[in-house]
Amino acid sequence: MNQQTRIPATYMRGGTSKGVFFRLQDLPPAAQVPGAARDALLLRVIGSPDPYGKQIDGMGNGTSSTSKAVIVAPATKADHDVDYLFGQVAIDRPFVDWSGNCGNLSAAVGAFAIQAGLVDAARVPHVGVAVVRIWQANIGKTIIAHIPMTGGQVQELGDFELDGVTFPAAEVVLEFMDPAADEEGAGANSTSSAMFPTGQLIDDLEVPGIGTLRATMINAGIPTIFIEAQAVGCTGAELQDAINGDARALAMFETIRVHGAVRMGLVATLEQAAQRQHTPKVAFVAPPAPYVASSGRQVSAGDIDLLVRALSMGKLHHAMMGTAAVAIGAAAAIPGTLVNLAAGGGERHVVRFGHPSGTLRVGAEAVQQDGQWRVVKAVMSRSARILMEGWVRA
Repeated sequence: MNQQTRIPATYMRGGTSKGVFFRLQDLPPAAQVPGAARDALLLRVIGSPDPYGKQIDGMGNGTSSTSKAVIVAPATKADHDVDYLFGQVAIDRPFVDWSGNCGNLSAAVGAFAIQAGLVDAARVPHVGVAVVRIWQANIGKTIIAHIPMTGGQVQELGDFELDGVTFPAAEVVLEFMDPAADEEGAGANSTSSAMFPTGQLIDDLEVPGIGTLRATMINAGIPTIFIEAQAVGCTGAELQDAINGDARALAMFETIRVHGAVRMGLVATLEQAAQRQHTPKVAFVAPPAPYVASSGRQVSAGDIDLLVRALSMGKLHHAMMGTAAVAIGAAAAIPGTLVNLAAGGGERHVVRFGHPSGTLRVGAEAVQQDGQWRVVKAVMSRSARILMEGWVRA
């Protein structure tokens, strides 16, 4: 009890998130398998639970975007290079949520895997683009990461700019293959398409104390509940402080989230939904309108197709979660969803939306088969960089 455990680790930024990355083989034996020992280790590494909400005694930074851990291992699936497991570490509770993926940190997995020697050297060009086939173990989906290489090394620096990240870097293109949930992942109450667990593009969601809201509930990238901004007294152009400084608004969105989780069949009870903070997400949409981003940059209505704001772990996100961006792209590509209607309706393969930090472009290829919608893939660009490597102590 007097000695800390010293574990090889890498601290990385991926997209607009940061997390601690581990090779599975480097974890203590008890933490190499799912369970209490693994969760306890990651909680201690990140610095949770912290009643002060700052994670001062750990690697977290007191936000949902930085309270994250990643475990990467040699592939267990054919035609893949690595397995990737993501843990969203609660800040104020002793809980690690393994129910979903992090789309932002997905951008860093390929680079980490190459640097850590987990990708067959024959598949990594000296110069060019390495194609890393990632099995996302949380949700059982494939992600294809296109990693730029220079001189036999991962190229991290470049001129690609990502709103929500201060400095430019090399562009990493991500393809989220068949991102909608499989039928068995649609939820216990699902009777229709896994992507739309209720079988509807728009539902009437009854939320006690709030009313009946029109909602598009989609399971693509990550389960997400989309509602109309005006229906909850918002414009869609809000920045973080407008929501995160309003306890009433946060409570309202959490109430919507837990009722939506039950309606989607993700959980059986409101209590279970309250314990599963990472999924589903709740987001509100509005038609394009001008606003000033958190950086002070003016975003004009002509720059975007719609406005989207999303909450993660009970707070308005400072930019946009990568998995929620996949959900936005998928929903925008399907005529008749609230996301598609806010963007002007009709068929579209690419959408650019405004978020608190600026704008983001995401593409999605949707097809209708036997009356059911399927998203073949969603594509977006992010960037990633190693911030520190060595050992972490817990």
